[in-house]
Amino acid sequence: MRIWAIANQKGGVGKTTTVATLAGLLADQGQRILVVDLDPHGSLTSYFGHDPDRLTLSTFNLFADNEQPSRQHIQSMLLPTGTNGITIFPASPALATVERRAISQDGMGLRVAKALAQVWDDYDYAIIDTPPILGALLINAIAAAEMLLIPCQTEFLAIKGLERMLRTLTMVTRSLRKDLPYLIVPTMFDRRTQASVTSLRHLRNTYADQIWPAMIPVDTRFRDASKAGKVISQFDSSSRGAEAYTSLLKTLLSDQERRLRA
Repeated sequence: MRIWAIANQKGGVGKTTTVATLAGLLADQGQRILVVDLDPHGSLTSYFGHDPDRLTLSTFNLFADNEQPSRQHIQSMLLPTGTNGITIFPASPALATVERRAISQDGMGLRVAKALAQVWDDYDYAIIDTPPILGALLINAIAAAEMLLIPCQTEFLAIKGLERMLRTLTMVTRSLRKDLPYLIVPTMFDRRTQASVTSLRHLRNTYADQIWPAMIPVDTRFRDASKAGKVISQFDSSSRGAEAYTSLLKTLLSDQERRLRA
């Protein structure tokens, strides 16, 4: 299993869209995908047609007890998505209490990694959606991942959020004694606005070695696909957004292959 985490400490930059779209594209290639929702808001869970407020089993259960759930218990928490090849480990609002629990329980930073190890052979990829705050949930995602994607909206406030995210990444990986490759992905690019063009130029100049050279454009088809509960590659594969993410996935798979050969 390959594990990717999608993270940024700023909300509204396209994390959930990135998870769902990459999962759909990989599933289109015949891969078995597990998407993991660690955001108490449960946007990814809702995207795939489940109500976070009604769930009795969710990723929260990984943190609810001191005991690590068994493989059978973890499998009982997983839900179908309506998209062939994609299964979801859903979220519930109870995840918002994890930070309080983390103070009193040992080993909280590795709960997700240990859970994914239980179903390692069942999936080819796990893609983790994260909350936009530094805490136990984001730390769990970073600890479990072998690749981190950082979506960054091409606007000024998002760039300031990116700076905080990179400081967090340095701090957490140093604490975990882990070298985690990452890629900054410019999102919501609107070439009609000077602010978007200027922000993209700044990102490329500042993070030349860590940024994906293309960008994800503003595309209303993402919203339409989400409303329909479908991944965009199966909703409108010729849309600008779908084509951009297809290009991103090619970059990710190429880089992954290169690292495996190294």
